[in-house]
Amino acid sequence: MEKKTNVPKLRFPEFEGEWVEKKLGEIAEINPKSGSLPNSFIYIDLESVVDGQLLKEERIELVNAPSRAQRLLSEGDILFQMVRPYQKNNLYFDYNGEYVASTGYAQIRTNNNPQYIYQYIHFQQFTDKVIERCTGTSYPAINSTDLSNIRIAIPILPEQTKIASFLTAADDKLTQLKKKKSLLEEYKKGVMQKIFSQELRFKDDNGEDFPEWEEKSLGGIGETFNGLSGKTKEDFGLGKPYIQYKQIFDDSKIDISRFGFVDIGDNENQNRVQFGDVFFTISSETPNEIGTASVLLDKVDDLYLNSFCFGYRASSLEILNPYFSRYLFRNELFRNEIVKLAQGSTRYNMSKTQLLRICVSIPSLPEQTKIANFLSAIDEKINHCSKQIERMEEWKKGLLQQMFC
Repeated sequence: MEKKTNVPKLRFPEFEGEWVEKKLGEIAEINPKSGSLPNSFIYIDLESVVDGQLLKEERIELVNAPSRAQRLLSEGDILFQMVRPYQKNNLYFDYNGEYVASTGYAQIRTNNNPQYIYQYIHFQQFTDKVIERCTGTSYPAINSTDLSNIRIAIPILPEQTKIASFLTAADDKLTQLKKKKSLLEEYKKGVMQKIFSQELRFKDDNGEDFPEWEEKSLGGIGETFNGLSGKTKEDFGLGKPYIQYKQIFDDSKIDISRFGFVDIGDNENQNRVQFGDVFFTISSETPNEIGTASVLLDKVDDLYLNSFCFGYRASSLEILNPYFSRYLFRNELFRNEIVKLAQGSTRYNMSKTQLLRICVSIPSLPEQTKIANFLSAIDEKINHCSKQIERMEEWKKGLLQQMFC
């Protein structure tokens, strides 16, 4: 059997020799003892950190602090998420001021390069070792003793620093892209509020005002139709394409790469969907998610809709531009009306009849087109950012596989 060597596949050329393998507890102090906590501090709980970023900073008084507020932080500490560690919502702490973390984190303090250790704990091989030692099903968790016994490979300090600097620079680029995407999403949200409240109006190509918007009931300009009926679980997996619940919930435009498949007999009377149809989720676990809408903006033959949703079809595409519909039915004013229709306690449903009674303000078709083109351009920028983020995350994941051992 070939002997395993502790040498990474990808390495900076000025370094050589094998890395040393040690337990995490041998190179770092796990949950170091804290002195007395300050009278007030910023508390970091398990909801405060997402994807390496501290998203919530809430100052609390010691007298009001929860019992889990115990880990007094110093610069260079690492917070490791011990509950559901596969989420990798860990934090490298480099903030000024008095911060205290929840005992839901393991606090890691090391004399090695802390940013190297922080990067290493995101190495999938390390995460796999953590998950092997977790207990529990709904909330799998690792204890600090088991965490400290996981072995990691350590190079000399200059090599740790070089690796950490390189990977931290990649993280900084990712953070910038995610911030850019977030700002675009906030901008789009604000613009949509102004457009659909008519605070912001467009001009025609001659610089003239468009006609006033007209208020119409959805029942007055279209009708609803049902999704699949009479199907059992044995009917799904092969056959004709159908639109799934999550395709509607996840985006305002149906992603045609994610169809499910269902067996449809030659003589079955099932409703086919078509370009321009709008689909609403009919049931959800929270009232705020009821009636989420998405529009089919591709032409697909012989396509159906799942039974947990229903369709809405405008009587004419000259009345309601489908590219405008994707924004009309997701804007905040319309969503507020939809939420009022939610019925239930543990699971919420909505009535198609009540939906058709909702009135919406509709601009002229040329203004609908202008609005749709404007918002679509913002969506393209958001999607471009998303793809850049995905590519960079995959690139970094590959780097971790090659730079660590």
